Amino acid sequence: MRAEFLDTNVILYLLDEGPKADIAETLVARGATISVQVLNETLVNCRRKAGMSWQEAGLFLDSLRNLCQVLPLTPEIHEIGRALAERYRLSVYDAMIVAAALSSQCGTLYSEDMHDRLVIEGQLTIVNPFKE
Repeated sequence: MRAEFLDTNVILYLLDEGPKADIAETLVARGATISVQVLNETLVNCRRKAGMSWQEAGLFLDSLRNLCQVLPLTPEIHEIGRALAERYRLSVYDAMIVAAALSSQCGTLYSEDMHDRLVIEGQLTIVNPFKE
């Protein structure tokens, strides 16, 4: 089975209760991959939207790093992301996540807000895990 990559919005559901949180927990438990971009976006949301302290947010991010493989941001991923943003009309931030997923040879990128079922470069399928 090819690796799975998680977008920030999937990670943020870990902070909620209900069926979406359960799905997010299952995806993380399978040993998903994330990037430093996902960690950064998660930190912003933990602080601004969830009202977490720096310490609370840090503990949450620490747990993510222990549960997921974390891919660093590199100049190569940045270049790939720039090209993908233009080619697929993705936001810069989404394109950097897609580039990281491609770089880690993931077959699936789980995201609630990207184009469900879009296949990137014939290698990576974006899937909304919450879609019925």
